[in-house]
Amino acid sequence: MAVDAADLSRARESRAAIERLYVEMRHLLNSGSIKSLGAPGDTITNALMTLRPEIYGSLVDPEKVELDGLVYVIDRLPKGIEECRFIKLVSEEGYSASHFEVSIPASRRRSCYRIDKDHMFIEVTRGRSDVYDILTHLTFLFIEARKIKEHALDENREPRIEWIKLRKIIKGEAIINEANREVALTYLSTILGRTFEATKNAFSRMEAHSTKNNGLFHIVYWLGKLAIEEENEGKSREISFSPTLRTRIGHHIYGERWANNIKQFLLENNLLSRPLHIISANLHSVMNSLYAWAAIRDSELKKNGIEGLVLELSKEENSDLGEKIKRYALKHGMYELQASSSTHISVQIFDTAKVDWDKVAPSLLVSKSKIMEERPVMVVMDYAFGEQAYETMDELLKPYEPQGAKHNMPVKSISIMGKAGILEGGKGDIMVPNGHIFEGTADNYPFENDFRIEDFQADYEGNVLEGPMITVLGTSLQNRDVLAYFKHSSWQTIGLEMEGAHYQKAIQAQAKIRKNISDKVILRYAYYASDNPLVTGGTLASGSLGAVGVRPTYLITKKILTKILGPTSTILKSRKKGETIPSPGVVSVKN
Repeated sequence: MAVDAADLSRARESRAAIERLYVEMRHLLNSGSIKSLGAPGDTITNALMTLRPEIYGSLVDPEKVELDGLVYVIDRLPKGIEECRFIKLVSEEGYSASHFEVSIPASRRRSCYRIDKDHMFIEVTRGRSDVYDILTHLTFLFIEARKIKEHALDENREPRIEWIKLRKIIKGEAIINEANREVALTYLSTILGRTFEATKNAFSRMEAHSTKNNGLFHIVYWLGKLAIEEENEGKSREISFSPTLRTRIGHHIYGERWANNIKQFLLENNLLSRPLHIISANLHSVMNSLYAWAAIRDSELKKNGIEGLVLELSKEENSDLGEKIKRYALKHGMYELQASSSTHISVQIFDTAKVDWDKVAPSLLVSKSKIMEERPVMVVMDYAFGEQAYETMDELLKPYEPQGAKHNMPVKSISIMGKAGILEGGKGDIMVPNGHIFEGTADNYPFENDFRIEDFQADYEGNVLEGPMITVLGTSLQNRDVLAYFKHSSWQTIGLEMEGAHYQKAIQAQAKIRKNISDKVILRYAYYASDNPLVTGGTLASGSLGAVGVRPTYLITKKILTKILGPTSTILKSRKKGETIPSPGVVSVKN
């Protein structure tokens, strides 16, 4: 499908907006601060309005407050941020040892500190991707706050009756209970310019994370209150960056510390001389795939095999079983390195020589003779965030040199499993990339993926796609026109994610330039779809995957483990030199 001139023009305009945002945010990081009133703030606001990111829905509609986007953003920012006029992004500067209570958002691993009623400090230790993420979220809040202000005031700039009633609720003069909640939601829907149904849904979604936010009524009131004070009293809101953060950003201070902790543990436990397999994935899937079958004795839970068991484990009423599995795992070859407050990336290390392979799930194909001969060690790292992927992988692959002794990392394979946006299909579908396109740069990273469509199609009922993927600056900056261009043009991309090019940049530098690891290291990338930003209502803001993500997560995990631990006969051979690679975007559908 060709890209017509109008679509191409919109895509170019949107890409230019992304570049302006990228340049302006880097400039602001260097300059030190930004106010919601004034040129820098207006530049970011205008660029975001031009871009119209899909995840922010009705951002450009002056009549409607974007509720899905608001829930998404509040889940990623600290509790009480709507009350704060001064927001400061800091490095790791000792606040963890202070009396300030740490606040970690519901859906983003960030340590945040409420200093007083006006000041919120957010610790940034995962690189520029974290900065861009926070700045775009805050800019979104400023835009929506102005809409709330306009709905709260009449043509004479006096408060409307709905705003007065909301103020009474927040000040405790009116109590919300079951009897009057729908009346209060009706007032709120008027202020938001949204339907009663949409308002009620947003209220319920925020209630699900009620310990991590102050609730929809409180958030809307304070966003509007500060916007009104901004207009009437000139009290602009300000985002600033500490000098320490500006000095440290881009350096591998936290990644080096994190990687050396892993290497020290491997050396002290005599694991650094054995074949090493690095896996980037969530921390439950590998552990459960290896140990759940042995740790859980309940035959009823196991009647549908390992897949049925992990689906049962994902249910809230079975949350205690996860701890039971972990206790078993820690006695049979698994080690756990907790994340520091700087990286927020925990690590599990698996000594395969200590696993009881007679007790793993029958569907997990392993070769005991191969395992006992090679005695591989698996290092499983939790998901990195954007640019942090480069920092952590680059440092992990470097030789370990304590007291002058040099120990090269004996890496045999690197497997990356992740969530990603899909451009053809829906939630839960699987993507197998053959290259990463780095958005906003001229950097492209083709590679030979040891995974192929054939690895998944026989075992999966959904779509499996193969082709290049875009590594984006942030999920918050994605625009329908740009994504449609990448999908329908000669790029023929199948999805978008935030870490692939960063990982590949580190791997290629260490293997092909620095020669710290073998250039024959096997690479495996596979993603499952968390959203489709080209489908209305299909973005991440629409809600979590839930059980839909369990099947692809464990299928990809099983395939990774089979590649590492299975008999040779179960492993698809890599394509021969000169063998045709399927066209980008090729889809396998299991009916």
